[in-house]
Amino acid sequence: MPDRASLRVVPEAGEEALERPARGLLWFLGLGAFGLAWSITTVAAYLPPVLREFTGSRTLIGLILAAEGAFALFMPLFIGPLSDATQLPLGRRRPFMLLALAPMALCLALLPFMPGFRATALALFGFFFAYYIYEPPYRGLYPDRVPDSYFGRAQGVQHVLRGLALGAALVGGGFLLSVWQPFPFVLAAAVTLASCGAVIVLVTEEREEPPVFEQFRSILAAPWRVVRREKHVRRFLIANTAWEATFAGMRTFVVLYIIEGLDQPLYVSSTVLGVVAAGYVAAALLAGRFGDEFGVGNVILGASVVYGLGLLGAGFAQTWHWWYYGVIAPVAMAGGVVMTLAWALLFKVMPATGRGTVTGLATTTKGIGLVIGPLAAGAAIDIFHSQFRSTDGYGVIWPVVAIPVLAVIPLVALLAETEGSLRGRERRRAS
Repeated sequence: MPDRASLRVVPEAGEEALERPARGLLWFLGLGAFGLAWSITTVAAYLPPVLREFTGSRTLIGLILAAEGAFALFMPLFIGPLSDATQLPLGRRRPFMLLALAPMALCLALLPFMPGFRATALALFGFFFAYYIYEPPYRGLYPDRVPDSYFGRAQGVQHVLRGLALGAALVGGGFLLSVWQPFPFVLAAAVTLASCGAVIVLVTEEREEPPVFEQFRSILAAPWRVVRREKHVRRFLIANTAWEATFAGMRTFVVLYIIEGLDQPLYVSSTVLGVVAAGYVAAALLAGRFGDEFGVGNVILGASVVYGLGLLGAGFAQTWHWWYYGVIAPVAMAGGVVMTLAWALLFKVMPATGRGTVTGLATTTKGIGLVIGPLAAGAAIDIFHSQFRSTDGYGVIWPVVAIPVLAVIPLVALLAETEGSLRGRERRRAS
């Protein structure tokens, strides 16, 4: 375990400042998550109907949208360390966020106006490129600016705003699409520009000397140095990859599972997603304060047991029953707790230096999850179709997505122990 001196130390004055007007910092930072969630939800939900005008191949549409995983895999490994090595009058993180802001909004607004499939794909790739320039430095602002005793609440605020953006983009976008096809994309571009731009304006950065790299290639090697030296970061990266893969696998097939596997009408899947979204927002409202009070790792540990076992149990369902809503709600809340507090746990155990590099690595795990989650779930449906014939093969996705959550529980326990040791040292120092 590294010495506490090598980890992030926040002066008491930082917490006192947060009790005053700086408490708004948590909400100012959360605006970035609001804009990012609104934009990516609009693309995932409403770009396929646009692409269907140019091609009848669902596989091709899926491949184009899955390209996000490639950008999420590689861009953060470069942008994160580069933000650590940058020092401009605007700061270290915000110059990259500002650079990405206009292209992100412009590409988003142009998507429904492109004349063909290739042009639309190029605009989408431009959006993904700008999105993953913005996100890693934005994530890095959290450990830079938020006192560590507020990490849980900061992530709670972020996920409340993220949940609201998801709901508004999904529900509102459907109505807007029926009025005018470009409407959801133009609105998403405006929301993204305003919300993500507000973070750049409202959140200031303290001046810090960037690390000195002997050569440019040393910046590129920074992620591998972190992975090699920081065992706590390695453990988190493995755990977060599992959580992201589970989320991506479920997101891809849950509607098909309900409609085709359980032979239910579309309104049932919409209702289920509504219950899940409500559980997600409720978890975000509660998880942050509980995490700061009882330990982020401890709360994630307990939620992981409920989350993993709940997903595993879903594999036994063969027909739909109305009382499933009562089971879905607590499992959705448990999953929401895990996803809400995941980054707070990273901020607790990450080293004091190279925060942009670490957040870049964590963003990369999202890309890995986007690739392996849907692939693993889809392959399992094809392979085990005969064993899960009553649900047309779709029932197998639940054990497939449950296994990663349950498998990383020992790593979460180790991270919780590390966080507890650091909290104990802080209290002894304070006394």
